Amino acid sequence: MARRNPRPEATHKMTFTPLKEQCEQCGQPLWVAHHSHRTVTTLSGLWKLTLVVRQCIEPTCPRYHHPYRPEEEGGWALPHGEFGWEVIALIGQWRFREQRSVPEMHQMLLTRGMSLAERSVTYLMQRSEELVALRITDHQRITARLQKQGHVILALDGLQPDVGHEVLWVLRDCLSEEILLARPLLSQTQGDLTALLKAVKELLKELAVPVKGVISDGEEPIRSAVAFVFPEVPPQLCQFHYLKDAIAPLYEADRHAKTPLKKHLRGVRPIERALEERSTPENEAIRGSCLAVRASLTDDGRSPLQPSGLKLSDRITQVSTSIARVEEKKDCHLL
Repeated sequence: MARRNPRPEATHKMTFTPLKEQCEQCGQPLWVAHHSHRTVTTLSGLWKLTLVVRQCIEPTCPRYHHPYRPEEEGGWALPHGEFGWEVIALIGQWRFREQRSVPEMHQMLLTRGMSLAERSVTYLMQRSEELVALRITDHQRITARLQKQGHVILALDGLQPDVGHEVLWVLRDCLSEEILLARPLLSQTQGDLTALLKAVKELLKELAVPVKGVISDGEEPIRSAVAFVFPEVPPQLCQFHYLKDAIAPLYEADRHAKTPLKKHLRGVRPIERALEERSTPENEAIRGSCLAVRASLTDDGRSPLQPSGLKLSDRITQVSTSIARVEEKKDCHLL
């Protein structure tokens, strides 16, 4: 589909020239053939790039009329891309770290002053996935890094997005944080996990990189599979799972303690309705405090290091302290 609205004018301009001035085949000087133009959207604004393209004019040269483009062009965006690398990286972070939806990311980019369609956000998210996949499957880079490292500490865990769906099992090295194998499985039997571990063992054997340790949770199929494939390697329980299991009683007590605290904060909505009739600076300040309270009520925290009850108590204390400071300033002004 063609663009319906004209693209806004670029706010920044820059010109790039190739560093090579002589042909790498015949050594003859490179002549300027033409100037290419492209517009790239970055987080800092809209840039118009002028690219000086050079060519070899020696007819007998194997690179005759072969274009030499500026080396810096690739550091701005993908070939034929309209958005810079930093935009793709930001969308990938929002999507896979913060679990943002496409409409949410579109609105967040619009607030940053960018002009793009929601469909473009989907395309950029797909480009981010492709770039991550290329980096993960770059076996030469992973091989060189692991061999230089000398050994690996293997970590095994499964990710299940929804109940009843396939579980994505990921095996990675804890030292380099490189993913060695990722495969979806319908079940987590000892036989399936053994096949995964054997595949990683064969891969590391070809690279001549030994496994010095294996980290996993305490599920019996995982522990049995690890003991079968790596009998000589000491296993270790994941510190996060261990801490989560150890703190479970305290986390439940904190969650139950949050219930009576929420009962004292149920009168927020009537106050907001009463403030809708008039718009004054005082009402706006009170409405902001009510919004802070409601946001605190909906934040349940995450186990084990973010107890929801303590977090709610801290936030309500901050709101109360803020209101007390406003009252003190108001009394001092009246005096």
